[in-house]
Amino acid sequence: MSEFVEGFDTLERLPPAVTVFGSARTPESDPMYVAAREMGKALAEAGLTVVTGGGPGIMEAANRGAYEVGGRSVGMNIALPMEQAPNPYQTDELTFEYFFVRKVMLVKYARAFIIFPGGFGTLDEFFEAMTLMQTLKIRPFPLILFGSHFWDEPVRWMREQLCNRFRMISEPDLTLFHLVDGIGQAMDLVQRAIEGAYDTALPGVIGTAARETGEGTRRGVHPRRGVVPPIGAAGPWAAGKSPRHFDAD
Repeated sequence: MSEFVEGFDTLERLPPAVTVFGSARTPESDPMYVAAREMGKALAEAGLTVVTGGGPGIMEAANRGAYEVGGRSVGMNIALPMEQAPNPYQTDELTFEYFFVRKVMLVKYARAFIIFPGGFGTLDEFFEAMTLMQTLKIRPFPLILFGSHFWDEPVRWMREQLCNRFRMISEPDLTLFHLVDGIGQAMDLVQRAIEGAYDTALPGVIGTAARETGEGTRRGVHPRRGVVPPIGAAGPWAAGKSPRHFDAD
């Protein structure tokens, strides 16, 4: 509980935030490190808070870019059995023992995610955000996959296997993220989100179901009181439906 309180107190007073993800193993000489550093700089110059996991690699690069131009640079560090040293480019530093609390903070105040190449942790954050949006549990915001040379194959696998072959997801699910290779492309999407002009194919949520909880997710519909999608539906777009959720209250 204390980690939630500290996180809320720190982050709610900062300018709108964009969370940057990516590998802790990316060296300074890597083009993706250079791009993440430039990304952090561009975000800070636009008056946005740059948030990362606080570690080395891509996280360091994004924090560094913001820090070097005098921006707000937040690191959400995690206590691990194998020590991960915090990078030195943080104006605001938080340390968590619990991954689930940290993940709430990474999502709650984010106006966009920019996701550079990374490993299990990066993929975990990407798919969690996709799940929260697909299930209408959070308001949609840009999920920006930076670096087509890395993301092309995972995206192809999602399209060919998850969507077309096994039908585990629907075609509109694949519109919930954006594949980019340039800082300008990413910033255009971020700016649209900040201006309230970002839109997706997701159905709207109205009434008390749309009210936000303390962690930043929507209240939704109680499964034994409200209207729920038909059994077997792959998503809100199954059978061409676009359901709007209402709270039974």
